[in-house]
Amino acid sequence: MSDKNVIRPSIGVGVLVWRDKQLLLGKRLADKQEICWQFPGGHLENNESVIDCAVREVREETSLKVKSLRHLGFTNNTFVIGQRPYITLLVSCDYKSGVAQTLEPDKCEQWQWFDYQKLPTPLFKPIPLFMSQCDDLFAQHCASHVLTDDPANARK
Repeated sequence: MSDKNVIRPSIGVGVLVWRDKQLLLGKRLADKQEICWQFPGGHLENNESVIDCAVREVREETSLKVKSLRHLGFTNNTFVIGQRPYITLLVSCDYKSGVAQTLEPDKCEQWQWFDYQKLPTPLFKPIPLFMSQCDDLFAQHCASHVLTDDPANARK
């Protein structure tokens, strides 16, 4: 089998932004028929670190500033969107400043903070996949090693 026939998964980055014990979720407008709630996030770009991607996506989608970024985990199942398989890497961070704005209204209708134990439904597929792998999102966030408090210096 040649590499031309192999469909390699795309890498997505989902960002859990914490403010106290609340998580930021956006009302996703995928295909206008599959409305669900999602974390900020997007595709990992060439030569971009996962942490840099997380900071960029949060800023581009919400205008929020974040701090104390950590690798949280990944989904252990590939899922498919538009015939492309995806693996999602999850980054957890703390809210630093700003008011969540809807900067991509064609993709997200609104941003809202939710108690992490009372998340809305339906959730974007990678979220329940990841949640099935851990007992408590907040405990995992707190137990994860902080990689950087200064996203601008994440690569140094």
